[in-house]
Amino acid sequence: MPKISKQEQTLTIDTLPDLLTIGEVAQLLRVSPLTIKRWGKKGKLPAIRINSRGDRRYKKEVVLRLIGVEESEE
Repeated sequence: MPKISKQEQTLTIDTLPDLLTIGEVAQLLRVSPLTIKRWGKKGKLPAIRINSRGDRRYKKEVVLRLIGVEESEE
C-alpha cells in the first residue's frame, strides 16, 4: 500500500478531529497558515495554546461556525 503524504490527505467535516492544527485549518479554509495566525491575533479565530512551545490548536466547532457550518447533533 503506497504512503499518502500529509498534503495529499483531504480533510472533510466528518473526519475532522476536535482540535485542529494551523495547517489543518488553513487547508480547510484554503488560506495560508500565516492568515490563520493573523486571524488569531485579531480575535477572529481564537487558539488554544498547548505544550511549552505554545503550539496553537483550534476547536472544530469554532472553525465550522466561522465558515457557517453547524455541527450535526449525534
